[in-house]
Amino acid sequence: MNSPTVPGSVRSWLSQSKYQQPLRRNSMTNFELSFHFFFQVAFILGVCKTVGAIAGRLGQPAVVAEMIAGVLMGPSLFGWLSPDLQEQVFPKASLTTLYVVSQVGLVLYMFLVGLEFQGQLIKQRVRSAASVSLAGILVPFALGALLSLYLVQETGFFTDRVTAWQAALFAGVAMAITAFPVLARIIYECGMTGTALGTLVLAAGAANDVAAWCVLAILLASISGNPTVALLAIGCGGLYTILTLTVGKHFLVSLERKVDPERGLNSSTLTLVLMLLMICAWGTDVIGIHAVFGGFILGIAMPRGSLTTELRRLLEPITKSFLAPLFFVYSGLNTSIGLVSSWYLWGIALLVILCACLGKGVACYLAARLHGETRHDAMAIGALMNARGLMELIILNIGLDKGIITPRLFTIMVVMTILTTLLATPLFKLVYLRTAQTTGSLAAEAAG
Repeated sequence: MNSPTVPGSVRSWLSQSKYQQPLRRNSMTNFELSFHFFFQVAFILGVCKTVGAIAGRLGQPAVVAEMIAGVLMGPSLFGWLSPDLQEQVFPKASLTTLYVVSQVGLVLYMFLVGLEFQGQLIKQRVRSAASVSLAGILVPFALGALLSLYLVQETGFFTDRVTAWQAALFAGVAMAITAFPVLARIIYECGMTGTALGTLVLAAGAANDVAAWCVLAILLASISGNPTVALLAIGCGGLYTILTLTVGKHFLVSLERKVDPERGLNSSTLTLVLMLLMICAWGTDVIGIHAVFGGFILGIAMPRGSLTTELRRLLEPITKSFLAPLFFVYSGLNTSIGLVSSWYLWGIALLVILCACLGKGVACYLAARLHGETRHDAMAIGALMNARGLMELIILNIGLDKGIITPRLFTIMVVMTILTTLLATPLFKLVYLRTAQTTGSLAAEAAG
């Protein structure tokens, strides 16, 4: 067989390649899958880097850029402008590989989120944090559940297998989730780490997300349709959490002593941690919850100190720069703005966005005000808590993968996710900078 020529365009190169022939079939060989995967990764990272540079100039975090880049590479833009070329770059037969690798990235990402979880933050501002967290869960959850009661009766939003209460649980959780990693990043970049406001927001966001994930675990366990299986999954999930945070935590403390003050974490200890992470992800997947729960709980259980510092140093670059973008693109490939094809559907999208912002941003603002926070601080809290980010995309992908929602509702919720995350940073900085010019509490903390 002759070697492939090297024409001037990617489309021509892909179409003439000797490896492109299997695209006419429904499957590919392992070598063919790797061939497409390498090109896809290069393409994904290049687009994410370009969009990220533009987003950085606009003061947006990388997570926003990667969410937008994912949608741009899907049928909403790339597939709309050139469907044939988009199919050449992302053939359906190759998406299984992209999905599997993105799931590894998700588990690592949630493990890192667990490493950042600081239980003492909640203790420091327990009253205000509890109030803001409860408002940020209950109000959007109620609005999402009420909205789902209407959507579940309409065609094209929830699948036929979903009952009304399951739809209510999923919509409620999707509305109530907070982008805890985004909060942490914004607070860090604004120099608010350790301040009263930064502590309050992180504590409320952490408690909010833990509660939302617990409700989602119950929902996923119930999807089986067998009450015994559901109860078993919930019980096993609770048992896993308790054992990991008690017995497992005592075992993990021994790993802290293996970190050399000068050389850092050795390869054998890192391998052991990664092996435990994969076992936890596998175990929670087996019991019917989701692999990300296993990674998140293990991250919380890790002893704080040099071990977590080293793990973050070693795992964050490859996870956030290489693996996480793959998940965003996989989400973008399932997002088609063309599915929102009528004024009625755009009206539903607007209603979803309105419920999300009122239920989260406004409710958290009012809760903060009721507990004595200044108006500016309360506005900053509401703006940050309203962001959904990657956490929302994880939930939406789980819902789509488990057959809870349709691609249409998935697309509508992705639009809401991008918009609320897009607004978080400029709204917070607007309030922060304006307050910093006055004699309010934020200004005093920033000066200190």
